[in-house]
Amino acid sequence: MLRFTFPYCYNTDAMKLVEEVAFRNKFYVFKDRYHAGELLAGKLKEYRGTDTYVLAIPAGGVPVGYVISKRLELPLDVIVVRKIHIPWNQEAGFGAITFDGIIIFNERLLRILGLTKEEVDRCIEVERSTIERRVKLIRGGKPFPDVAGRTTILVDDGIASGYTMLSAVKSVERRKPKKIVVAVPTGSESAIKLLEPWVDEIVCLNVRTGPVFAVADAYKYWYDLTDEDVVKILKMIA
Repeated sequence: MLRFTFPYCYNTDAMKLVEEVAFRNKFYVFKDRYHAGELLAGKLKEYRGTDTYVLAIPAGGVPVGYVISKRLELPLDVIVVRKIHIPWNQEAGFGAITFDGIIIFNERLLRILGLTKEEVDRCIEVERSTIERRVKLIRGGKPFPDVAGRTTILVDDGIASGYTMLSAVKSVERRKPKKIVVAVPTGSESAIKLLEPWVDEIVCLNVRTGPVFAVADAYKYWYDLTDEDVVKILKMIA
């Protein structure tokens, strides 16, 4: 098990960002996740038919990744990661954990929360149990794909703080890919700054600034997906 702590965000001079400038700071720019996937695929067309692998974060990243995979003729799989939720606020988290035991913390937020080590460990165990259940349901006994030497596109339906995606990046990084690309329909500017030092490219169509960010605000039709929904989408892959 590996644990990392990271500051809230990084200030970087050279951003590796591809965005849709007309969408910056706009709300409700996508009909749904499938529409967002279509638009993202257009920005990623240079990877069509290459040895690139698409890895989607369930649940919301899977329909986005599915469209990218189909349009670009690339293999799709999932990478199961979880936000480590604040005990009294299940909408927010102070870090993230991956299926293969990488844990990252938002160091600044963790200090503010004042949680004890025992409280943090309990939160981690809750998420670890959820991950084990989801891996069994979604992946079954299927091994994680070999991405060594291959470009890997990590997909989600949006990034708010960026820590969940960062945990996925650190997991893939250990597998020695040729290149790591983060592709999301929407994201906060602070999350992009957090991720930028650790990836080769970020494709985020709808970048938003400001103190409050909600992924759902980028979509006209927003709904929660279940793990069963994820399994159904993955079964549609020919």
